[in-house]
Amino acid sequence: MAYVIAEPCIGTKDTACVDVCPVDCIHPRKDETNFAEVPQLYIDPVECIDCGACVPVCPVTAIFPVDDLPEKWQTFTPVNADYYPKK
Repeated sequence: MAYVIAEPCIGTKDTACVDVCPVDCIHPRKDETNFAEVPQLYIDPVECIDCGACVPVCPVTAIFPVDDLPEKWQTFTPVNADYYPKK
């Protein structure tokens, strides 16, 4: 089970989750060229190790385990996955 970043992140992009991720699966980081261009942060579902370290540091409660994602934000599962190139 991966984690998903949902609608509350849009426009906020607080990178506390990026800083605590032990496998660097949340992007873009502030130092990446496209940081200002994208509306939110994204979790790579392939790289995510399901540790949950990102959840308690999110100031806007935007990160959910995919199985607990609220119904109104179900569309964010493919949004997160589609941000990353297919491997």
